[in-house]
Amino acid sequence: MKECGKAVMLLGKFGSENMNEKFWNEKNILITGATGFVGSHIVERLVSSNANVMALVRSQDPRSYFYSQNLHKKSIVVYGDLKDYDRITSLITRYEVETILHLGAQPIVGTALANPMETFRTNIEGTINILEGARNSKTVKQVVVASSDKAYGKSDKLPYTEDMPLLGSAPYEVSKSCADLISLSYAQTYGMPITVTRFGNIYGPGDLNFNRIVPGAIKAALTNSVLNIRSDGKMLREYLYVEDVVNGYLMLAENIEKTKGEAFNFSSGERLKVMEVVEKISNVMGKKIETKILNTAKNEIP
Repeated sequence: MKECGKAVMLLGKFGSENMNEKFWNEKNILITGATGFVGSHIVERLVSSNANVMALVRSQDPRSYFYSQNLHKKSIVVYGDLKDYDRITSLITRYEVETILHLGAQPIVGTALANPMETFRTNIEGTINILEGARNSKTVKQVVVASSDKAYGKSDKLPYTEDMPLLGSAPYEVSKSCADLISLSYAQTYGMPITVTRFGNIYGPGDLNFNRIVPGAIKAALTNSVLNIRSDGKMLREYLYVEDVVNGYLMLAENIEKTKGEAFNFSSGERLKVMEVVEKISNVMGKKIETKILNTAKNEIP
């Protein structure tokens, strides 16, 4: 189980009604991972607040929420790779970026197992490039870095708290542990306005990663196909709605004087077994979802 850290609670109510839209008005913002699931929802919220959003895109995916909601027409789409330091720094300088929301990463656990080198380069080197670009910038005032609850690695002590050590062991976990620690190192060593988020399992519209249980179950119901369950189906997880995640990112940035140099856990506080999630989706959609228990996720962190 993961829960909101005590430090987050000190910032006040966690919700969109507390978002300071004036804070974002005409602010120059660079969002990495802008076409991803969470990134696209952040873009949507910020363009509605009249922010000047630079969306860093590595490649187009017309199916993504970013394109289906025409967010590419409401933001400045800039192409580049996180591993290209010169490109990152030139974008920060050219657009006089004030806020960086760094969500860009290789996020798939299975891909990390198959290709650890590329995962390490994207998630670790890419984060360093963002931080170095911000360190050498005269305009950047807030940096929010997306880590993960997976950065904690395995622990017998639950719930996770922000003061627990980061002990990732598998490639994806290690990549997040490293990026997380490096971000906090930059904040503490150079006094930079950097804060780190550690979210768990996120769900909501526009998630095209059908290996995740929520979109996977919905797809299985719509296509009458079998849903493969990687775990034994009894694994307990917490799930957080994407709009709450957006609120978390923006709240941390708006309160950077309180949040800089710190990492924050966010979650719903409600644990569900994987098969309970499938059952809920089945009931809502009014369709039975056939499942196949693979039980291949024995080393996976809940």
